[in-house]
Amino acid sequence: MTSNPLHLASARRIASRDNPLYRELLQLAGVSGARKRREVCLIEGIHLCEAFLTTGAAPIRVVVADDALQNPQVLDLLQRFGLDPVILSASLYRPLSAVEHGVGLAIVIDTPRPLLPQRLEQDALYLDRLQDPGNVGTILRTCAAVGIRTVITAPGTAGCWSPKVLRAGMGAHFHLSIHESVAWSELGARIAMEVRATTAAATTLLWNTDLSAPALWLLGQEGSGLAPELLAQATRKVAIPQSESVESLNVGVAAALCLYEQMRQRQGRD
Repeated sequence: MTSNPLHLASARRIASRDNPLYRELLQLAGVSGARKRREVCLIEGIHLCEAFLTTGAAPIRVVVADDALQNPQVLDLLQRFGLDPVILSASLYRPLSAVEHGVGLAIVIDTPRPLLPQRLEQDALYLDRLQDPGNVGTILRTCAAVGIRTVITAPGTAGCWSPKVLRAGMGAHFHLSIHESVAWSELGARIAMEVRATTAAATTLLWNTDLSAPALWLLGQEGSGLAPELLAQATRKVAIPQSESVESLNVGVAAALCLYEQMRQRQGRD
């Protein structure tokens, strides 16, 4: 812990479910429209809060359950945030939480909205209407693990800054430049590299494809896959080998296979 004492006497304590601030927090926790309108998101837990701190930004608000004030890690984070927290009873905090048996700490932050580069020359992903928050978060985590920094989503993709995607991403969000709801018409003219997609109809296997050049990978919806008009934009199509026992791979698994094969090939050339 830091050496400076944490003073909680001036902290705001909320005891009523009818409190306007508490009702606002409930909306941010559960209603995506409320988060979009305010351009903020709710981040929960020690790991995600620590990941946020690495960005050097400050939260808008800090919320803590009163029984979490006995946790040294929570107290240390409260000190580092430098804001008087809003303190809730455990019974009031619980409806805000999307984590079973969570630690009782959350922050409200401005949702990062980086500008889309005028020219895309470095590795990136484009997610086409992925619906499952777990898949989106897993793909974000894989991108951070392999060193890809740019992720772009098509309209209709699950919100990257929703609580479920944030949990699945495990802090990866804060190592990425995430651009949401970008139509292909806005993106196509910016691409200055190969565009890759996987399809069972491809004649070239992933393992036999030269993946050394920078590329934009296209990943499609869990059920229907890439929209045909997007698949047509791919300058290189590859197939992932699999048995006939399954129709297709989970999109998160497919993304990991492609990105790690790409990294393996490049490291082998160093």
